[in-house]
Amino acid sequence: MKKKPSHSSSTSRSKGSDIWQKDKDHVIHPYTDFSTFQTEGSHVISSASGCYVTDIEGNRYLDAIAGLWCANIGHSHKEMADAISTQIEKMQYYNPFGHTTNEPAAELAEKLAILAPGNLNHVYFTCGGSTANDSAIRIIHYYNNLRGKPNKKKIISRVNAYHGSTYIAATLTGIEATKYSFDAVGQDWISYVSAADMYRRPAGSDGLSEHQYSQYLCDELEEHIIQNGSENIAAFIAEPIMGAGGVLVAPEGYHAMVANVCKKYDILVVADEVVTAFGRLGEWITSEKVFGYVPDVLVLAKGINSGYIPLGAAIFSQDIYKVISQPQIEDGLFSMGFTYTGHAVACAAALKNLEILDAENILQNVRDLGPYLQSHAKQLEDLSIVGDVRGQGFMLGIDLVSDKVSKEPLMLAHRVYQICLAKGVIVRPVGNIVVISPPLIMTRDQIKELVRVLRESISQAAVELT
Repeated sequence: MKKKPSHSSSTSRSKGSDIWQKDKDHVIHPYTDFSTFQTEGSHVISSASGCYVTDIEGNRYLDAIAGLWCANIGHSHKEMADAISTQIEKMQYYNPFGHTTNEPAAELAEKLAILAPGNLNHVYFTCGGSTANDSAIRIIHYYNNLRGKPNKKKIISRVNAYHGSTYIAATLTGIEATKYSFDAVGQDWISYVSAADMYRRPAGSDGLSEHQYSQYLCDELEEHIIQNGSENIAAFIAEPIMGAGGVLVAPEGYHAMVANVCKKYDILVVADEVVTAFGRLGEWITSEKVFGYVPDVLVLAKGINSGYIPLGAAIFSQDIYKVISQPQIEDGLFSMGFTYTGHAVACAAALKNLEILDAENILQNVRDLGPYLQSHAKQLEDLSIVGDVRGQGFMLGIDLVSDKVSKEPLMLAHRVYQICLAKGVIVRPVGNIVVISPPLIMTRDQIKELVRVLRESISQAAVELT
């Protein structure tokens, strides 16, 4: 998988060392391990094409995480580059405030409204998933103020959920390891219920069927609503499949049942489809077609334009829009927004992304090969430190354990990542979980290579423990 650099290796090392040093001296990275960063620095990725990326020294790697859940059409797609260039030459940006728009933003909003289920047809553009979730919550609070329910502000999230790293989104996130030494905003009105985790279930639910387990989790949610007072709860937010929280696939019927509980208590359902939308599960949008429910708010990012330009969106139902589109006071404005809301180049990239996904039958590729990826990877469960392999479509989580009976997490994913990297494959380590989320154009042969390297790497990591 790795190849020798085609240019002078000494020149490559010199350039790489220079960039490495500048990065180490000046860049603050997301999720940096400062215990090692000052000596190890960053792995400098210099170019990319299709399912592969190449570092500054010329080493080529199979990108099994699609950058970060987002390079759905693959890297450096020529048609995408041309579309971005064309839009820049025509108009790169104009301010979106008040009553000004641009052609790509309007066209994209219509297309998203068509793709979204139910009457979700009003799009609020942001710069990514975190800001889309933050904006969704702020608008939901505003909505309840305007409809005369100012106490209805609490948000229910889930343990191990991931909704972003801006201040409110970070509190919506239920992964405790993301919060050490950071302050939290909204702790008095953001709370959590259990994750829909089929592998590590709450005590008392191990012997239940999938449907019974879904009912168990819904009963927990309903009790939580009653304890907090439904008159105080604005929304429930959930990923259809948890991503960073462990690639957790909910039991059968869970999401539809949860949506019914929320409807009963006049609680909005926010579907965080930042990861799952635009083909990762073989559908444009998964809430209705895969999981059988229609949310009140739909949050999108990542695959919306395959990560070519930062973009996110929160799509609101017609019912919500009717309320928030009324002036709150005489001459009052809807006074929130971003400089780059509906950015022309980002939206043009998204339009081209949707076109490429359709023209190249990429969603069908996921439908065809998703089951193959899942079944082929499932065989890794015969390894001594693999407790569970789970996922759907082109989402996969490999759960490493020190004991298969106790399911005690084994924090060895980073070591597996290191070994995979040396073998020319990039995976994502998250504690004891090895996460796989490849570009949606991945082939059967590339899946075989990926799983082969995973088997070798996990086996080597296991041997190193002894």
